[in-house]
Formats: sequence, C-alpha cells, structure tokens
Amino acid sequence: QVDVVESGGGLVQAGGSLRLSCAASGRTFSSYAMGWFRQAPGKEREFVATITWSNGYTYYADSVKGRFTISRDNAKNTVYLQMNSLKPEDTAVYYCAARRSPGSGLDSALYDYWGQGTQVTVSS
Repeated sequence: QVDVVESGGGLVQAGGSLRLSCAASGRTFSSYAMGWFRQAPGKEREFVATITWSNGYTYYADSVKGRFTISRDNAKNTVYLQMNSLKPEDTAVYYCAARRSPGSGLDSALYDYWGQGTQVTVSS
C-alpha cells in the first residue's frame, strides 16, 4: 500500500504560478513512477505529467509542455508540479498517483494509488 497526499492548490490569477506537492508514504519502494492528472468540471480526468523515481524520466501532456515542470525528491518521497503561466483552462482538481508498472504512464488505469486531489483555480 502506498499513501499519496497532494497539497499546494489554491486560487491564482492568469499568468501566475503555483507549486503542487505530492508526498508518498508506505511501501514506496514498490512504486515505479508518479503522475499528475487533472479533472475539470464536466470533463474526464486527463493526464498532465509523469516522472520515474529511478532516473527522473519525464513526460508531459502537450497542453502543459513548456509551462509545467514535474520533479522529484527521492529522499523525501515527494513529487512536485511547478505550474507557471497558468491559464483559466488549467482550472481543475489535480490528482497525484503512483504506479508500479513501467510504460508511458499516460493511462490513468495504470496507476495503483491515488491522492484525494487538490483544487487549482485560475481566474481571468
């Protein structure tokens, strides 16, 4: 079992920045990678970014590439999502998740453990 807890959401104006944190605890050694997803009202959950624990390989959704940066601190079992140049369309509940399986990490079905989510609201 891996417990995942997100923090750092809030309200920000368009063009601003936020940093989300995701702390993993429990059997973290079984986790291969972490990912961030988001879900806006009335929309399906969508992939944002993923990072592997071992070598820090990252991959981003096209919609956030160049604006968001995912990083990890292995010593703290924590993953971060730095979000810059935020847009109103980035408004969503952001979820952090852990997966044990390798692969691209784009599919939410590959993830085994999920956090409760943190709200990000970007005003225009």
